[in-house]
Amino acid sequence: MRREPVVAGAFYDVNPKALNKHIAELTGEPIKKTKALGLIAPHAGYIYSGKVAALVYSHVEIPQTVIILGPNHTGLGAPISVFAEGSWVTPLGEVLINKPLAEDIIKKCKFSIKDTAAHSREHSIEVQLPFLQYHKKSFDFVPIVLGDYDLKHLKDLADALAACVKGKDILIIASTDLTHYEEAQAARAKDALVLSAIEKLDPDKMYEEIKENDISMCGWMPVYTLLHACNLLGAKEGRIIKYMNSGDTSGDYSEVVGYGGAVIL
Repeated sequence: MRREPVVAGAFYDVNPKALNKHIAELTGEPIKKTKALGLIAPHAGYIYSGKVAALVYSHVEIPQTVIILGPNHTGLGAPISVFAEGSWVTPLGEVLINKPLAEDIIKKCKFSIKDTAAHSREHSIEVQLPFLQYHKKSFDFVPIVLGDYDLKHLKDLADALAACVKGKDILIIASTDLTHYEEAQAARAKDALVLSAIEKLDPDKMYEEIKENDISMCGWMPVYTLLHACNLLGAKEGRIIKYMNSGDTSGDYSEVVGYGGAVIL
């Protein structure tokens, strides 16, 4: 199956030259890149969260293969939905699915299902691809949409990802925004709890903070899974790269969405 972009022209520019230019402006001057096990990036429109995403991607070496975990905003499809074959298209070109890796993940995670419905209108993974394409002309990937709130299922997926990735040069990416539609100071305080747990590589602490403080982080499942998988792979550091909120663009801090970017080393 060839998946065409669904938010080009809305979340990011549909014109390839304009899109490349915008990402270049968001990225800024080149910096020294490092190998990473995982990466956490936001998924709002580029005018709002693009600066955070661009800075995170600029910090890491992009390998030939990546796995992208995104939350399910639409309610469509399977709870753990793996897009297992074909390609995705953005204005910057076509990205092939790594079919053997996708099939291996499905084989190792009994709760995952080969499914395209969950991906059909979902933006959280799509918006990551142009940043990857900006830094690496050719790569393949496995997109996984998560609508499963069961921690045991997410840990099973993390086990599968770690088993599939171990000994290979594969980057795992989790797509999430943080607190939604709260006053900026309150959002910043809540998001600091999440970012602290990420720095400590503690997914269960992150989950506790989210539940105890009613934090409206849409992609906690991808991040929870990512942190568990990276811990199994020997992660040593969670490094927060950038935090912003939508008010930094709009000027309205009365009701913001928080955006955090991190690298897991």
